[in-house]
Amino acid sequence: MKFKFIAVFSLTLVCNSMSYAQVLTLKDALDRTVNQYDKIKAKQQLVSASTQNTAFQKQQYLPDVTFGAQQSFGTINAQNGPMYAYGGLGSAATSMPLAEQNWNAAFGSLYFANVNWNIFTFGKIKNQVELGIATEQKTLADLDQEIFQQQIKVSAAYLNLLASQRVKYVQERNWERAKVFFEMTDARAKSGLIPEVDAQLAKAEVSNAKSLQIKAYDKELEFSKHLAVLMNDNFKTFQLDSLYNTSVPLKAINQQTVDVAKHPYLQFQQREIDESVQQTELLKSNKRPNLSAFGVLQGRGSGFDWNYVQDNSAYSNNYLKGVGIDRGNYLLGLSFTWNVTQLFRFNTKVKEQNYRTQSLQYQFDAQQKELNVAFGQAQAQLQNAYNNFEETKVQVDAAALAYQQHTALYKNGLTNLVDYTQSLYSLNRAEIEYEIAQNNVWQALLLLAAAQGDIHVLVP
Repeated sequence: MKFKFIAVFSLTLVCNSMSYAQVLTLKDALDRTVNQYDKIKAKQQLVSASTQNTAFQKQQYLPDVTFGAQQSFGTINAQNGPMYAYGGLGSAATSMPLAEQNWNAAFGSLYFANVNWNIFTFGKIKNQVELGIATEQKTLADLDQEIFQQQIKVSAAYLNLLASQRVKYVQERNWERAKVFFEMTDARAKSGLIPEVDAQLAKAEVSNAKSLQIKAYDKELEFSKHLAVLMNDNFKTFQLDSLYNTSVPLKAINQQTVDVAKHPYLQFQQREIDESVQQTELLKSNKRPNLSAFGVLQGRGSGFDWNYVQDNSAYSNNYLKGVGIDRGNYLLGLSFTWNVTQLFRFNTKVKEQNYRTQSLQYQFDAQQKELNVAFGQAQAQLQNAYNNFEETKVQVDAAALAYQQHTALYKNGLTNLVDYTQSLYSLNRAEIEYEIAQNNVWQALLLLAAAQGDIHVLVP
């Protein structure tokens, strides 16, 4: 028996420890959504992709180096006259023109190494690299603003869940009071001190209180699901931090103005503008010429001898004779190219991109003004939330005192059931208003954080 008691006691301690360890703080919830939410993971991959694109653009400074080898078998009949290779396809038969067609065939080979280096592009490659960097910065800012928006959503869901849990707690207390009231009324009705109908009405109040508790629990389950989805977690009933239902933020934000330009969403829009400006610079550089250095090293082999034109029997169809290197050539030079019609073509594209940049700038200005207005509104709402919370304290104290008085009066038969029930309703309503008002202070601080662009206002 003693062993069973120890086992049950130990199990209780373990369960209590596990329950305590499973308290979900708001900071933990924010960290989970950053690490687990799929949309954030997707944008993290886009950041990695843009980083690789920037590295690729930097590699454009390297020269093109091409190695090739070709081995073929065929005839080399040639003829004087012009030839145009449609679509760039053609056949090269290197021989002096022969008097008549023949079908002598031998192996041939070509080995080469080509180098082409754009040594001066008048800003093309530089602007491509700068555009890659601008795109990388934009995707990083997009990730930051996505994280911020997701954290705001999680914070709102967290506070909503906490409010629903507190309402459920109030309804549980109301149910307990209704049960005590029914037990008292039932005992007096059985003693013949009050009519039996009073006991039935008290029983109905117990049922109504229980129904309100069940409905409050439904709301808790709904907000638990919402929070779990935002954290990409399994559904469960979360045990939340008691800080947000036992206190309010002690220090209100007294700033009259704030630099909303640092807001993550505005930072993202600014990076879009920067990318568009850099795109304009790249388009401008396409109007400029290009200076390249090139070099070619070739080795050729052929199964046809040097005197094949004079002696058509001077060839061999031996593979090894045709695939060796008999002649070599090299070529070095500079190439300066400038498509002057690009000056006219890209003027239109530059104008188009300038219009896009202006559009993005107008969007940025509009959003900045909206955030400034939202910040002012959030400050006013936060002050109102403080004031309303103080008023609910008065309501709870007054309703609790009225309930105590009516309880004493009803026990002594000095008041009726209607007045007692009204005091019960008033206390229940006042307690709910108190919990909602306390939660609204944190909700107002969340609005301030959302407008200011700094979640640390809510979670230090």
